[in-house]
Amino acid sequence: MSSISATMTGDHRACDAHFAAAEAAAAGGDWTHASAEFAAFRAAMERHFKVEEETLFPAFENHTGMSAGPTEVMRMEHAEMRDLFERLAAAAAARDGDEFLGLAETLNLLMQQHNMKEEQVLYALMDESLGGEAEGLLAALAH
Repeated sequence: MSSISATMTGDHRACDAHFAAAEAAAAGGDWTHASAEFAAFRAAMERHFKVEEETLFPAFENHTGMSAGPTEVMRMEHAEMRDLFERLAAAAAARDGDEFLGLAETLNLLMQQHNMKEEQVLYALMDESLGGEAEGLLAALAH
């Protein structure tokens, strides 16, 4: 059986790989590749957020009664990241390397802090509280 921690942490790493490739391509001025990798990154992140926001967070909140705790903070950080996605997409479309790389640095710091909170605290709490339901909940990630 897969744990929420292992599955979602693995998904973070897959998203990170697309982001790193987009950043490297932008730094090298390869905007076709940067745009493609950024689009793949953004789609993967939106899928990841959807699984958390529509499946994992509500299940966790229902089991624990904590709706104003860690999941609320994660949702706010998702909103901040989505804003940066918009700005990064605009910078890529404009082929503005300085803007793209500056925003990428900001997003990277936010993602590292966010992922650490999820991976070291929230996912472990979810594994503990949701236990046997994890497999069914994680099926949403495969779609």
